[in-house]
Amino acid sequence: MPERVILSIGTKKGLFVAEGAKTRRSFALRGPFGTGVAVYATLTDTRSKPRMYASSCNAFFGMKVLVSTDLGKKFKETKSAPAFPKEDGRALANIWSLEPGDNKHDLWCGVEPASLFRSSDGGDSWEMVPGISNHEHARKWNPGNGGLCMHTILRDGNRVHLGISTGGHYLSEDGGQTFKASNSGVGAGFMPDPYPEFGQCVHKIARHKDAPGRLYMQNHGGWGEWSGPGGPRPDIGVLRSDDHGKTWRSIAKGLPSDFGFPILVHPHDPDTVYVMPHEGMTRACPGGAPAVWRSEDGGDSWSRLAKGLPKKESFFTVQRDAMDIDDLKSPALYFGTTTGQLWMGRDGGEEWDCLFNSLPPIHCVKVAVV
Repeated sequence: MPERVILSIGTKKGLFVAEGAKTRRSFALRGPFGTGVAVYATLTDTRSKPRMYASSCNAFFGMKVLVSTDLGKKFKETKSAPAFPKEDGRALANIWSLEPGDNKHDLWCGVEPASLFRSSDGGDSWEMVPGISNHEHARKWNPGNGGLCMHTILRDGNRVHLGISTGGHYLSEDGGQTFKASNSGVGAGFMPDPYPEFGQCVHKIARHKDAPGRLYMQNHGGWGEWSGPGGPRPDIGVLRSDDHGKTWRSIAKGLPSDFGFPILVHPHDPDTVYVMPHEGMTRACPGGAPAVWRSEDGGDSWSRLAKGLPKKESFFTVQRDAMDIDDLKSPALYFGTTTGQLWMGRDGGEEWDCLFNSLPPIHCVKVAVV
């Protein structure tokens, strides 16, 4: 069967699925699924026969996980969704991340308030991971503007990296049994101590399998003009680690803003990384002119990619999971906006086209080639 490109698009009003040939000349849209309910996390699991998962988070009727075995033509609910034990005292507010685990039925799930769950049966049952969910810091974390969310789960052998807003970066080196805060060099411009042990508002973390030990982070920057206590705190928003996240350094020099939400690594080149700068106060593109910025040297320098994008008067936000990249020979980038546009950037972002113009506000965009 010819390869197909599958986009799962989580929006404020349900899940949409777009399917196209690997030429990516056009995409057919279907949905919404889970109509009217916000979707913040999706996963297309290709470890065996492809299965698509999506969160479906309703403040009145509770949290659900949707699953499809036919590439998003129809969805059903799994038998259960993550839930805190009754005696825990916390109540699930959102599902922020879904990631594959060790075997073809194993799933990991990050939720709000920030906690981690695992399923060994494809999402039909869930168990809380106590090493982070009951960490000594867990009851001390505070929600950011988007909530107290565990939005990043990166697995590298026995290492597990978690991104929490606002908790920071946590690292396990024993497969998720225990975790420790690992935020050396990660700033928190909103705190009296700009480099605390934990409490940072990490927005997203990315890695490439061919660069062991290297991680990229989009942190909550935008403090270069800060005039409050402690003075300006520039260049704390885009960071890199070369020691498995134990220490971090800034790679923000050359960007128009170090505030942003998503960060991506090129599928074939661990030195090529992408960010989407926003203004810190407005959460919109600098000057109303959106652009993706690319580094081809691991963050030492940056170039602006904007051909085909609006040149002015565009004030949307691209959220932390609303940008992705496919793994075809010449990969394309995709991002969705809070004003309902889905954009595709061919040739690694060199030229942009709007695929869909009037979707509901977009929270999440994930792409898979199947």
